[in-house]
Amino acid sequence: MRTTVTLDPDVAQLLQLATQGSGQSFKEALNDGLRRGLAHLSPASAAEPFVVDALPLGLRAGLDPARLHEVADELEAEAFAATTRQLRARFEK
Repeated sequence: MRTTVTLDPDVAQLLQLATQGSGQSFKEALNDGLRRGLAHLSPASAAEPFVVDALPLGLRAGLDPARLHEVADELEAEAFAATTRQLRARFEK
């Protein structure tokens, strides 16, 4: 594949040094550097898939797991009301 690449001055200098020291062509040095630099980005092919062993929630009859956020909201509102009552009682003394 042929493409145009604009190199930063420090990268161009590193490539020039690589071609002088190793006898590689510019193209070979560029491709070799890119391969080594991008090798860690390739996906791990040997990794086993992640598996979740689901357990039953054991919810009481009548509780909809899709609406548990509403239960959390109610509990939070009750806790806020209790704290407000305690603070009010403390300041009324």
